[in-house]
Amino acid sequence: MPKLTQGLRACAVASETPMTPSAPQETIDVAALRVGMFVHLDLGWMSHPFPLSHFKIASAEQIATIRSLGLKQVRWSRQHSDAAEAAAASALAAAPAVVPPPALSPEAAARAEHRRQLARQRADLQLCERQFAEAAHECRVATDLVPSKPSEAASRAAALSRALVDKMLGEHDLCIRLLSEAAGDKASAHALNVAVISLLMGRTFGMSESDLLDLGVGSLMHDIGKLELPDRVRHREEHFSAAELRFYEEHVGHGVAHARKMGLTAGATLVIAQHHEHADGSGFPLKINTDKMTALARIVALVNRYDNLCNPHLAARAMTPHESLSLLFAQSKSKFDTAILGAFIKMMGVYPPGSTVQLTDDRYALVVAVNSSRPLKPRVLVHDPKVPRDEALVLDLEKTESLGIRRSVRPQQLPEAALAYLSPRPRVAYFFESVPPPESLS
Repeated sequence: MPKLTQGLRACAVASETPMTPSAPQETIDVAALRVGMFVHLDLGWMSHPFPLSHFKIASAEQIATIRSLGLKQVRWSRQHSDAAEAAAASALAAAPAVVPPPALSPEAAARAEHRRQLARQRADLQLCERQFAEAAHECRVATDLVPSKPSEAASRAAALSRALVDKMLGEHDLCIRLLSEAAGDKASAHALNVAVISLLMGRTFGMSESDLLDLGVGSLMHDIGKLELPDRVRHREEHFSAAELRFYEEHVGHGVAHARKMGLTAGATLVIAQHHEHADGSGFPLKINTDKMTALARIVALVNRYDNLCNPHLAARAMTPHESLSLLFAQSKSKFDTAILGAFIKMMGVYPPGSTVQLTDDRYALVVAVNSSRPLKPRVLVHDPKVPRDEALVLDLEKTESLGIRRSVRPQQLPEAALAYLSPRPRVAYFFESVPPPESLS
């Protein structure tokens, strides 16, 4: 194994806690909901007023709110509901006895189970993509308001940060999920990528809720100073003249000026002011080192660099997520806080979502999700010529002890059939989701 991958693996080893299995879930008409039932709302995370999409109903007002959402049925968990309400729901759901259908053959039962798992897998991905699209839209609206309505822009950014933080704080294990479709313009997608990964990092470090909110706003708005730059210098290029480079670097100062007009907190403003500074003092504009950077800014500086490596302005220069992580580990350790870099590698895993890999059985696969607290065994989409791509189930390597990842592979190195099947996207977009229940995985 190459020394670099060994180093990454060593850095990625973390104390891992077992996943908590999710209880089987049933559906029930909203008319039959009762206080004490534990429900799950299959809606976009900004499409309902509750902090979480799953919770125990505490009042009649919450039931009325759920009914107002236009849902006919919701999923609910018998195990996590109050016993009396679970029994009452069972009685309401009881139907007249019917002749049971003939037992399925083992082959038919396997096909039915495959269809069920596939439907759940698709629904989970579609939910993540819808949530990303909603958040990217909110980020774009907030950014567009900065020049003309700075106070309103600040309110929109704070609301989006609050929504992200509330969702993250309510979950125990979270997956970092690769999206197959990333709605929104490049700037909004970049800001949201940086915000999501930065907040997951803040969560890893156990930051306070107020710090997480500042981290969210600062990361969402970290590039607002680029609004003052002409398009040709909004993205740093190697061919820039000294004058063009100075022009580009001025976006940080412009961003701080906007942050003050918006009335952002000191924590969020310092993220904007320091997101291009480096631990060794080689950054800009002030060339300060780690000691003078805030913890929030040190996180965003690293995540911003990672996303720019994966998603550069010119897609032809994009590195794979694994290559980007390897470059940060091998060549940029002096530029970033050591503890934050180590935690970042632990959280993202040696092979972050979006990496194309070869498994130990020689098959090729695309990493689609990493459990942020147990990163060494990601979930992968495996190239299998015998299974149509739209019927392929994601494989959880954590549950397949005999199978692992042998090496990272650039998309251009994949055999033609594997490249067409896995379809790695030129731009990487991330969101987060709760760790799926075991029955939804192969």
